[in-house]
Amino acid sequence: MIQIILFFVAYVLFLPLSLLNYFFVENKKGYFLSSALNLDKFANREFRTLWNKVLKTDKGYKFGNIEETISSALGKNERDGTLTKSGKVLVWVLDKIDKNHCFKSIDITL
Repeated sequence: MIQIILFFVAYVLFLPLSLLNYFFVENKKGYFLSSALNLDKFANREFRTLWNKVLKTDKGYKFGNIEETISSALGKNERDGTLTKSGKVLVWVLDKIDKNHCFKSIDITL
């Protein structure tokens, strides 16, 4: 039970602490983009089982690398033709926000 309580405390505190921290950071340029990328990488790792089940086919590129964003892994699966219907819908949504977002997000250094 204590683990669930700690999870919720951490989750509830994250957003207000992130906003409060912004006021203490000297170089504010890119603060929110940096935070978004860190959350994206964390979510790629934390939810890898879910992503691997619903966003790619069995032979697709695996989600879960802590150094990679979800969009990068989606882009690799898009490139390889291994997205599921759900994966294709997510890529479509992201591409509506930012043209070719997932393809541009592919991290070729991994």
